[in-house]
Amino acid sequence: MLNSKTRWIVRSSKKEKVTQLVEEINVTPLVASLLVNRGLENPEEARAFLFSEKQEFHDPFLFLDMDIAVKRIKQAIAANEAIMIFGDYDADGVTSTTIMMKMLQELGANVQFYIPNRFTEGYGPNEGAFRYAHEIGISLIITVDTGIAALNEARVAKELGLDLIITDHHEPGPELPDAYAIIHPKREGSTYPFGELCGAGVAFKLAHALFGKLPDHLLQFAAIGTIADLVPLKDENRLITQKGLNIIRNTDSVGLKALFKLAGVEQGATNEETIGFSIAPRINAAGRLDSADPAVYLMLTDDPYEAEALAEDIEQLNKERKELVNSLTEEAIQMVEQHYPADENSFLIVGKEGWNAGVIGIVASKLVEKYYRPTIVLSYDQEKGLAKGSARSIAGFDLFKNLSTCRDILPHFGGHTSAAGMTLNIRDVEELRFRLNQLANEQLSEEDLIPITYIDTEVSVQDIDITSIEEMNKLAPYGMDNPKPKVLIKDASIESIRKIGSEQNHLKLTLEHEGVSLDGVGFGLGEVCDHISPASKLSVIGELSINEWNNRKKPQIFLQDLSVSTWQLFDYRGAKKIIEIANHLPSERTKWIVFRQEYALKLQKSIGDSEVLYISSSSEADEAQLDHCYVVLVDLPPSKEILHRLLSGKKIARIYAHLFKAESDFFSTIPTREHFKWYYALIAKKGPFDLKRHGDTIAKHKGWTRETIDFMSQVFFELDFVTMENGLISLNKGAGKKDLTDSNTYRQKLAQYEVEKDLLYSSFHQLKDWFDQFIQETVTFEEAL
Repeated sequence: MLNSKTRWIVRSSKKEKVTQLVEEINVTPLVASLLVNRGLENPEEARAFLFSEKQEFHDPFLFLDMDIAVKRIKQAIAANEAIMIFGDYDADGVTSTTIMMKMLQELGANVQFYIPNRFTEGYGPNEGAFRYAHEIGISLIITVDTGIAALNEARVAKELGLDLIITDHHEPGPELPDAYAIIHPKREGSTYPFGELCGAGVAFKLAHALFGKLPDHLLQFAAIGTIADLVPLKDENRLITQKGLNIIRNTDSVGLKALFKLAGVEQGATNEETIGFSIAPRINAAGRLDSADPAVYLMLTDDPYEAEALAEDIEQLNKERKELVNSLTEEAIQMVEQHYPADENSFLIVGKEGWNAGVIGIVASKLVEKYYRPTIVLSYDQEKGLAKGSARSIAGFDLFKNLSTCRDILPHFGGHTSAAGMTLNIRDVEELRFRLNQLANEQLSEEDLIPITYIDTEVSVQDIDITSIEEMNKLAPYGMDNPKPKVLIKDASIESIRKIGSEQNHLKLTLEHEGVSLDGVGFGLGEVCDHISPASKLSVIGELSINEWNNRKKPQIFLQDLSVSTWQLFDYRGAKKIIEIANHLPSERTKWIVFRQEYALKLQKSIGDSEVLYISSSSEADEAQLDHCYVVLVDLPPSKEILHRLLSGKKIARIYAHLFKAESDFFSTIPTREHFKWYYALIAKKGPFDLKRHGDTIAKHKGWTRETIDFMSQVFFELDFVTMENGLISLNKGAGKKDLTDSNTYRQKLAQYEVEKDLLYSSFHQLKDWFDQFIQETVTFEEAL
């Protein structure tokens, strides 16, 4: 047994739909099943998804109020009115702001941007910022990636005589702001065909409408915002990302080039992972720790020297962000463990004064990753009595919907199904914790609180080749609702397995099936190597890729999780590594079996808290509770029968065969009946004689050991064939006929010989086959639960 870290759920594909796609759009069954699992069952939809470069963007004027917004902005440009772009401080907000600034500057507008300070102003439009805009002569404010919840700020703008155009994508509340125009893909009554755009996507659509044609050069910024904001990568988001990535690979943006250089990224090989894990975090870092303004200036500048200086500042902030996240995460974990243990809380809320509000969202994500509970992390401002928080959720718990039931204590919040931000009074935190735990307990089962890995399809080793992987990669770019495909390979043989890396913390293996092999690498999975027997059938999940080395291409799998569904045998015979075994086994489920009492006492001192079972009889062997345990057989049993009774019918997860024996009987002579016949004749002819004086001579004469002579003498004595007194052995002429097996010594010798032959000196596979006869093969993945 080796339990997986998560619940594996293989998406089921409708076979008839898969077959239809294979036949009609000429793809492999692997790609066809991936398309069906993404809801692309219709051949035309599937073809459009795979060959999306032919797809057209939707008409931006299908947005409600788009014509109103465009007319007002053009009017402001013509009259040289002062326009303010009001953005947000994350990567989506920064790229949204960049798109609007570049677009309006190119149209000759008198425009500036304003991004609120996360720490002094908080999220979204605020009254102070709007009053400041009025004071400096602004007459038109355009929000990007924010504003849909700005009811009060819209009223203030109207009072001040400011026209407010809101462009946003966050969930609309029950009441919309009273703005001049609202551009939102999810507005009630909207005919826009795609509702999942991010803030940068919405800003791009406004730019499209204003230009009157597609502003291709702005796609690179829309793509960064789309990837960073984790919106579904389908329909128009997929198109934005694909085309935007193509532009980024050849970009002339000096700001992006400076970021690529400091991040150590090869610009020409940029993909969605490059943006998501290298570029977006750096853009985010500015607004998380300080002002987001430098990130916008970096995107807007045409000066290479300014770009280099801004990128270096942002790189330094990113390093500080990483250190801060690690520190806060440690504190948050300690707080959970001490005050809000996960086994007692279905919804985690932790907070502390002084925690940086810019990184608490990342900390919340890390807590979800560790505990798999919906989580809110709060930063307290005791002086104002306010708690500012970031929330992250799990499958099955809609954050926006559930937080909406707490509006009476959440004066300011917004977000999506899986992520949200809020501000509340510190005194209401306990009430929020109580309510959300109650809601989570009602909506989430025990199984829901076990992490899930969704797997696209099950494949065999021989199904995987260069062609199928290359075709599969046509599904890229990957992201929300179009995840990088994960495959399951079930019960494959292990050709080789080992730890790699300077710290031996990675795993390298080769799987084999019917003569076809597949290499696999598991980063951070090195420790698992100690828990996989090379003879086991291994199931793995991971992502397929092509490994190219010296112009030679080979398929490979990046391993993410592994499991073994049957019991495993680990062979430590002759190794004398009891402490090594103890160090990597969980004490709570390990049973150490000894058959000699003196070993039990010594062992308990060495292995700590694990249970040591001394088995001295068949009844004790029968009664031993070993189901789902790791069983260490420390020493050799006195007979195969007692071991049979110990294991028979039990659902054992693993056996560690140490089977120590101080002295072996296997290589000593087992006398045959001819041996006994000759020795009996010698005693009859020469006896009585002194065994102490002549035993060695007799043994040497026959080429036997002295132990053999003593053994046969003891057997004859037990059968009453001889008498032994004062070292003299003589024949007992009155003895009746008996079989050698009537002697206890003879039986023990034979039993030990058989035990050693089958258990100690057998091959690994012979030993495994012997155990298989008795162990009940019904062990399931109960460990994982």
